[in-house]
Amino acid sequence: MENFTFHNPTRLHFGRGQIAKLAQEIPATARVLLLAGGGSIKRNGVYEQTRAALAGRTVFEHFGVEANPDYRTLMGAVELCRRERVEWVLPVGGGSVLDGAKFVAAAVHFSGEPWEILAKRLSTLPHALPIGAVLTLPATGSEANGAAVISRRETKEKLAFISPDVYPRFSILDPETTYSLPARQIANGIGDAFAHVIEQYLTFPADAAVQDRFAEGVLQTLIEVGPRTLAHPTDAAARGNLVWAATCALNGWIGVGVPQDWSTHMIGHELTALHDIDHARTLAIVLPSLLHVQRETKRGKLLQYAARVWGITEGSDDARIDAAIARTRAFYESIGIKTRLSDYGVSIETAAEVARRLAARGVVRLGERGDITPAKVEQILRLAA
Repeated sequence: MENFTFHNPTRLHFGRGQIAKLAQEIPATARVLLLAGGGSIKRNGVYEQTRAALAGRTVFEHFGVEANPDYRTLMGAVELCRRERVEWVLPVGGGSVLDGAKFVAAAVHFSGEPWEILAKRLSTLPHALPIGAVLTLPATGSEANGAAVISRRETKEKLAFISPDVYPRFSILDPETTYSLPARQIANGIGDAFAHVIEQYLTFPADAAVQDRFAEGVLQTLIEVGPRTLAHPTDAAARGNLVWAATCALNGWIGVGVPQDWSTHMIGHELTALHDIDHARTLAIVLPSLLHVQRETKRGKLLQYAARVWGITEGSDDARIDAAIARTRAFYESIGIKTRLSDYGVSIETAAEVARRLAARGVVRLGERGDITPAKVEQILRLAA
């Protein structure tokens, strides 16, 4: 296990009725931007609870943040914040809204072209506005980390930045607010969280016993409660554990002191940018094929994953690895997420285009060992066809 410093400043309020905690978290005199998506929060009671908790504060609203939040949409919110001298940003929604809020908070007082925050992957943003969050979709872990991914559809780009300056000061996680979500969104959340754990766990052994066991526990929880919460959307125990698992998948705990991959995400972002495929579904396309192509460099952890997560302990090493990869693909399929490019009407020619786009940006050494080149990216996607 490597040396590390771990700091997560986000306070988490978990459970029923916790939206009321907004009243004690945001100053009574604050000028607040409420950032949201398509308006579902007005149909499920979350908006009403939020506005009640914000009583007395000056609140401005900006709805319309898309899945894979778009730069142009978010710049409208930035201009609103500048014009109205907003002091706090409060996203109410899922990971896309939370990611968008981080960009808005960073961009309001940014002196240059705000896209530079992403293009240059800036990590120091000391003038970012404070952020709180009301989470309504378990998936990205954005409620407890400093990462954000933003799309720019006019140029077919999807880029990320990570900064400690945009960690939410607090986040509210009430599992009941997620009951009304469509099955597709819940499935995407399960699949996204599963891939987040894999990116931090399925690399190479690092003598990090606690992180490994924690990661395996989150994976097993997702495998257990994911299908259950899809079958029974108001099962409070299943939904509560799903919400918490998704937060734990990417709040930093399981990734401290261990090698991390993230190549599945980098490749997946290109598929979203080019073909507008849901983020979680791009991960399901890429991950099984990537594990197959990288099976030698990941051999030790693949065998551990096979045994500890899937209970596969018999057969040759290669047979157990094959079985673990097959079970991974089958898990995604079992929650309604297809795992082949052809399932989304995407031809095999996109493999070369994704490799070309990554190379053009100088992204030529992906993975925990830096050995996933554009040529290997093309190989992975051809296998995923």
